[in-house]
Order: sequence, then structure tokens, then C-alpha cells
Amino acid sequence: MTAVRTTPATPPPRLPVRDKASALDRGWGGVSPMLTRLAAERATGVLVRERGTLHLADGKVVHAESPAAPGADVLLAAHGTLDADVWRQALAESVASTGGAGTGARRLTGAEVVHRAGRRLVAGGLLTAGALELCRLTALYDAAYFALAPSSTPGRFRYGTEDGPDEPAGVPREPDDPPGVPRPVPVADLERETLRRRDLLHRIWPDALPDEAPLTREHRPAPPPLPARRQAVLAHVDGVRTASQIARELGRPAFHTLVDIRRLVAAGVVSPRLAVSFTEPRPGPPGDGSLVGPVEPVDPHVTLLKRLRDALEAL
Repeated sequence: MTAVRTTPATPPPRLPVRDKASALDRGWGGVSPMLTRLAAERATGVLVRERGTLHLADGKVVHAESPAAPGADVLLAAHGTLDADVWRQALAESVASTGGAGTGARRLTGAEVVHRAGRRLVAGGLLTAGALELCRLTALYDAAYFALAPSSTPGRFRYGTEDGPDEPAGVPREPDDPPGVPRPVPVADLERETLRRRDLLHRIWPDALPDEAPLTREHRPAPPPLPARRQAVLAHVDGVRTASQIARELGRPAFHTLVDIRRLVAAGVVSPRLAVSFTEPRPGPPGDGSLVGPVEPVDPHVTLLKRLRDALEAL
């Protein structure tokens, strides 16, 4: 170790400090180094991760899918904006509009098919362009949040476009809209929003168990007053449904539903249902090979107190 002598006229050397401005411009906070590299090389293809997929065009995200998040069709049809049968018909027309697959034309990706179906509805006066774009971006950010969640398996990237229907030649194109490709989202913006959402959920309730486990109600003698939005979520809590299933039934983005559920958990109204076996025999002292008896049921109030303790310690 080298000692540095200083005098009143010579201040000590400054410690290295990370440039926060440049880090913010990069937008990467360790969400997905692979996605950051693909954005830097302006790659086109599909990034497949454990909990979802991201469709890239020239290094930007144009579409996202996740089993945990409802798609744009569910969000559009949830509150009467669009009939579900009308959306399915538009998708079928987009797929069947080019006929055979041997024409040699470039084949569309699944993201382009969804986008083209939406444009058909806009052209037919069944949907406004603003409602389509708002719903598409809502579904994209929602699915991307789950697709970029920490995973136990590495992601894989498939370059190029996936198999899909041939690009229709007779569909009119909208001004300033690239043919067949929706307006992209920069990876930096997507990763910043993903980190913001993670931080929001952590501040509400630091335990992520309610995000995936079946949810059950906690019966309290004097439950706190709840806004109508959370009452609708609570009405679907039955000990079987998960947050994603509740989001689909309500026609809401899955992340917004997670926010309501974590607030309900923090208020002590809802808790995740743990899979506990009440009949599994308990082993006796080591070495005798005997079984003592069935496991005693766990008091749910004790479980809630333990979760509260763990949450407070994690703050």
C-alpha cells in the first residue's frame, strides 16, 4: 500500500466516481447484457428467454410476448373497445391474405401479423390509430417486464425473421409507417422502464412470492377500505387463481395487477397460498428410520407475521 502525503495546499486525490449521466444514457442496468449487445449491433430476430420473447428489428424492440401477460387483443376486448371475434377475424385475414407460401416474397413475423391486423381494423373504422398504438405499447412493456425477469436458463437469439405469412401487397400503408413493422421501442427505454417497475414493486412489498403463487384472502375483523380497482382484484382471489390469471380475467395489464396485489398483501388482505402437505409423515431422530407422524397444520397468522418480519428486515 502506498501512502500519499498531502499538504494544506495539495488536496487528496479524488476517488473515482461512476458517471451517472452516461450510465443513464446507456439505459442498461444489468437487466439483460445479451439484449444490450443485440441493440448495439442492430440485430434483427427473436430473443427467447425463460419467461417470454422479444422481437427485435434493427436493434429495437417491436413486439414482446409472455405467458404471464395478456396480449393486446385481451386488452382491446376487455372493456368493449373491440369485440374478440372481430380481432380474431382480422388476424385470420392477415394470415390468409397472400395465399400460398411459395411466392418468394419476404415472410412476415408474428409481430408484423399482429400489427397488420390492427391496421386493418383502423382502416375499417373499427379502431382508432391512437387506441391501437396505446394498447400495443401497453402490451409490449407489460410482456417485456416478465420476459426480462431474472431467469435460471440463458436466453437464445434467433437471427432473421421467423416463419409467418407472406406480406400482403394490396394493403395500403400508413404515412411514416414502415411496411409491416410497428414503431420500435429503444432497448435503453425498455430496460429503464423495467428497472423502474421492479423498484416500484419492491417499495410496495419486497417479497415476490405473490407474483406467481395462488392467492388467498386473509379474513380480518376490520378490513381496511379499498378503492374500486383493488376491490375488483380482491373479488377474483379464491385460493386458486394467480396474478396473471386475474389480470386476464379483468382484461388488465399483468404488471398493473401485480401492483394492486402487492398493495393488498401489504395491507394484510391477501396472501400467497403456500403448498403445504398436511399428511406427509415427519422423520424421527436420525438413524432410527422411524416416522413420528403427520405434519402439524401451520397457523396462517404465524405465517403472516413471519412474512412481515422478513419484509421489514429486507427494507
